[in-house]
This record gives sequence, C-alpha cells and structure tokens, in this order.
Amino acid sequence: MSRLLRLCLALTLVAACRAPLQRPVDPPRKAVFIILDGIPADVVEKVPTPTLDAIAEAGGYARATVGGELGGPTQTPTISAPGYMSLLTGTWANKHNVWNNSRQSPNYAYWNIFRIVETVEPARKTAVFSTWLDNRTVLLGDGKPGAGDYRLDHAADGFELDTLKFPHDKSSRYILAIDEHVSTLGAEHIRTQGPDLTWVYLQHTDDAAHAHGDSQPFYDAVAKADAQVGRIWAAVQQRQALGEDWMIVVTTDHGRDPATGKGHGGQSERERTTWIVTNQSPLGARFTNGTPAIVDIAPSILQHLRIAVPPAVAKEWAGTSFLRSAP
Repeated sequence: MSRLLRLCLALTLVAACRAPLQRPVDPPRKAVFIILDGIPADVVEKVPTPTLDAIAEAGGYARATVGGELGGPTQTPTISAPGYMSLLTGTWANKHNVWNNSRQSPNYAYWNIFRIVETVEPARKTAVFSTWLDNRTVLLGDGKPGAGDYRLDHAADGFELDTLKFPHDKSSRYILAIDEHVSTLGAEHIRTQGPDLTWVYLQHTDDAAHAHGDSQPFYDAVAKADAQVGRIWAAVQQRQALGEDWMIVVTTDHGRDPATGKGHGGQSERERTTWIVTNQSPLGARFTNGTPAIVDIAPSILQHLRIAVPPAVAKEWAGTSFLRSAP
C-alpha cells in the first residue's frame, strides 16, 4: 500500500471518529381511544367482532373493571358519564365528582388527559369525535377557565342537536346515524391529519340495550359498532404505514344488569365487568394476568405518548399503566 493511500485511510478514520453519532429518530407517537357505550364483557365476547379481534391480535384483550372499590370510598356508579370521567382523569367519582349523566359538577382539579397533553406539550394536536356534546363541553371543560382554559384543536360533536339532519325518533335510530357520521369523520381526520390524541365516542349500543336488553337487536348494534371501529382502525393502519407509532384503545364505560340487560348503574358483577382492547405490546401482568381498570387507560396512553405528567397530577391517579415497560 502506498504511503499516500495509508495517509488517506488514516485521515478518513480520524474524521469518522470525530463525527457525531447519528441516533435513529423515534417515530411520532400518536393515540386514539374509543368508548363503545354499555357493552358488558360477556356480550363483546359472544358477538362476532372482527375489528376488535384484529386489534387484540396485534396487542391484547382483557376483561376490565369499572365502579371503583366495591363498598369503599371510591365506589362509583356504573353510569356513562362517571365512567367517561374515570377514564379521562384516572380517578374515581370521589375525586372527579361526576356521579350521573345530568346536573354534573366536575372537579376540574383532577386534570383530564387532554388538559395534561395541551398543558405539557401544547404543540401536540388533539381531537374529539362524539355523539354526545357534554363529553367535550362539560366533562372535558373545553375552553372553561376553571378547567385549565385549554382548547382542543378539533372537535366534531353536537350532532344530536341538529334535528334537521338527524331527526329524532322514538327508536333512537338517529343515534345510530350520528355514530356512523362521527366514526366516518373521525377516521377521515385521523387518516389525513394524524392528531396526536383523539377520543371517539359512540352511543348507539347503549340505546339498543336499554330498548331491547339481551337480545339480537343489541347484538346487532354491537356488530355495527365493531364495523365503525373498523373505519378508525383502518385509518390508524394507514398512518402506521407512514412510519408513525399508534396506540389504539377500545373500551366501554359500564356493563349491564344481570336480569335483563336493559339497565345499569348498580354494583353487580356484570355491571362492573367491562373490557379493554389495545394494539400495544408488550403488556404488563396487570393486563395479561390481572384485571385492569378503566382508570388505567389514561396513564397507559400518556406513557405511550411519552408525556411528562406533572407529579402533582399523577399522584392523584387511582390507575397505573398496563404497558409492561416504558417504551
């Protein structure tokens, strides 16, 4: 080897050693959670749900619980709004102070997941698609000074007030039409905009159960909801193909009474037994071998998003992340 060639190789090695190491860039982390109202675990396990099965195959399915500690200070009614608020804040009703679906007085001192994201990392994009307006305006407190005075970046809700486009009927078929609209809008927004945190709420399954109880019309409503989730899942998969790291969580807010399936609100095992489906893995023992709770969902999503939750907020949580380790 010539002296000149050896010198060139030496200089090349020196330059390589001095060059900064190029670390791989982490993919953008995103999350969407979906609430399908009022489906007990035994029903979701009975009815064919190919979309939920596909999500579970990517991650996992677990029976879960709502209602807090039975007979204890955290016992919470198995009613919709308290269930939503428990998910959103990681706390039970003794803290978030939502006990029913009307005359609500949320205690905004316990921060919800959107307030955390908008406060800690305001550049992140947030979105809500809901068949019930109060989810955003009351429970989340979007734009309320007492709730943190934050603003969601995108919202599609309030359609139940549009009686021209969605004329009300006694059988609540208009709620199914709104669910179709909400899920379509949500899927399109995820596909085209890729928000960092999204909530999709679909109501018709609860209406069908109230009207028909444990019967084929209720099971048909669950199958329709699974198809609506399919739109969201397809959009998530499209975003994943772009190199983004998405977490999807699908759950319900309460079960149903054991006698007929028409009611809920009590503390029977069936009313308290729900379920969680996610595409994430690895999952911790709390998910795979135990019984996660609805209050575990927010901590899990925030862990996936790598949000540095203020310690004063996190210490109030009743839930813990069901992801195995910090991703």
